[in-house]
Amino acid sequence: MGYTFLMLAAFFLIGLGVHLLCLKTALPRVTLLILAGILMGPSALDVFPEARQVWFPMISDIALTMLGFLIGGSMNSRLFREQGKEILVLSLGVAAGTFTVVFAGLLALGEGLALALLLAAIATATDPAATADVVIEEGSDHSRFGRRLLGIVAVDDAWGLIIFSLCMVLATGLGSGAADASLLASLWEIGGAVALGFGIGLPMAFLTGRIQKGEPILVEALGLVFLCAGLAMTLQVSYLLAAVVMGATVTNLAKHHNRPFRAIEGIEWPFLLLFFILAGASLDTSALLAGGVVGFAYFCLRTVGKVIGGYLTGAALGKPAEGARTGFAMLPQAGVAVAMALTASAALPDSSDLLLTIVLASTVVFELLGPLAVRWSLRAERRLGTLAE
Repeated sequence: MGYTFLMLAAFFLIGLGVHLLCLKTALPRVTLLILAGILMGPSALDVFPEARQVWFPMISDIALTMLGFLIGGSMNSRLFREQGKEILVLSLGVAAGTFTVVFAGLLALGEGLALALLLAAIATATDPAATADVVIEEGSDHSRFGRRLLGIVAVDDAWGLIIFSLCMVLATGLGSGAADASLLASLWEIGGAVALGFGIGLPMAFLTGRIQKGEPILVEALGLVFLCAGLAMTLQVSYLLAAVVMGATVTNLAKHHNRPFRAIEGIEWPFLLLFFILAGASLDTSALLAGGVVGFAYFCLRTVGKVIGGYLTGAALGKPAEGARTGFAMLPQAGVAVAMALTASAALPDSSDLLLTIVLASTVVFELLGPLAVRWSLRAERRLGTLAE
């Protein structure tokens, strides 16, 4: 028991040190927390190995569920009236651009059709946790560009899951039973998550916040958020998407208050802090060298695809430069991509080692450099005077 408390103390004190260091450097706290985690992980000191194996899955699920609920809470009717078209079009455009560039590039390098399809689909996934944290850290969560970016990362993984499910069908063979089962499972993961989020969010919107201010609000909010996550995992649907839908339902239907979001905001950061440190400790930097030429090509192609997809979609909306910055801000990639890679590796046993190595290696790089890209995009928008504070 004493070991557990020492471990928690170390993580929180590291988080405090990272906060102080952020005040002295230009690095986002997400990047510094992940770097601290890498230093504690198997690639360096290899301390607290039990935390990586036992704590990380649970902390990850808790942190991402609360984050999904808060992101959904930012997707109110006003945001969709003002930027709904831009959110949907830009998110789809960036996903499509990323898929096209990565797929074409890998084919040009001589990779097989199935491997190119699945890696291109995985490339569309982003990390909403890293992106959202930088937006909040920069104080841009109330700006036009920042709110739009939060909306985009909230729906982006839904597009990614759809593209990935279709590519799994193509990769495993259109006529096979495995392909049909894969498509049905993916459709259930998305559709079931939307139905679950709405099913819990609807009563939550009308029943919470009627007792009194303070602790009851926090208990109500956490109870229903964790209920959503638990049911999502039991039903094998996306708990992140379900939490986003639940948050969006509450913020648009609960006219008498918005206190559940403020209550969870007060306790969310400690879980995210643990999540980012443990995520870094779970990364194996030796995968960087193992990725080789194909891994480096995947990294470059995904980066170019995000920017080109954003630029072309932004051009169609009359804002090409802003679209390119949006694509650049969507570089972080983590858990969803790894989950897709594990699923895809089962469909391609002959290429599973290469596929997993490429995705794991790129995850290390994108988790470290991605938050820098988000910060640069936000500050570039601010410098150019296009942020509506």
